[in-house]
Amino acid sequence: MKTQVLGISVDSKHCLKAWAESLGGITYPLLSDFWPHGQVAQKYGVLRPDGRSERAIFIIDKSGVICYVDVHNIDEQPDNNVLFRELAAIEGVPVPEERIPEAVAAGVVPQSAPAGQTTSGAAEPAVVMYCTDWCPACRRARAYFKINDVPFEEVNITRDRAAAARVRAWTGGYETTPTFDVRGTIVVNFDVDRLNELLGIQG
Repeated sequence: MKTQVLGISVDSKHCLKAWAESLGGITYPLLSDFWPHGQVAQKYGVLRPDGRSERAIFIIDKSGVICYVDVHNIDEQPDNNVLFRELAAIEGVPVPEERIPEAVAAGVVPQSAPAGQTTSGAAEPAVVMYCTDWCPACRRARAYFKINDVPFEEVNITRDRAAAARVRAWTGGYETTPTFDVRGTIVVNFDVDRLNELLGIQG
């Protein structure tokens, strides 16, 4: 699929560069809407009165027509299956939801950036962490596990859509990250007190 992903923010280019480096690099261009401040966000109707922009996704076809708009909470991860279906429909290649993981592998729909760390340590993991590359709380959780010497397995729900479906089932339909499976007990969000309790860590 001939799709170009662009990220645009009202932050300065130096801020965007630092953010991208904090994630270990990203695979798509970042554009700064810093000056004139928020001019692009304003044209798209997503500039807030305080100068920040909403978190929004726009899909624009080759003729420049906006075909899809999603404005959502900053803490919510959009359902990529919806985006894949919209992109496939624009190209005239409908992809049933249950076939999306296969379509990604086959290159019919765009594949997300590679996941980061898969496991921590060689010991049997006590925790499975469902995460994304961009999630700040996921980065804090990785540091928490490292400091406390807790083996964990990391599953990126952006790449693993079956894992994303499990997260949605646990969270009432949201792709909330991080979500943890601690020996069969599900913990939604980086709840340190609950993790300490389940893992026997003194707070």
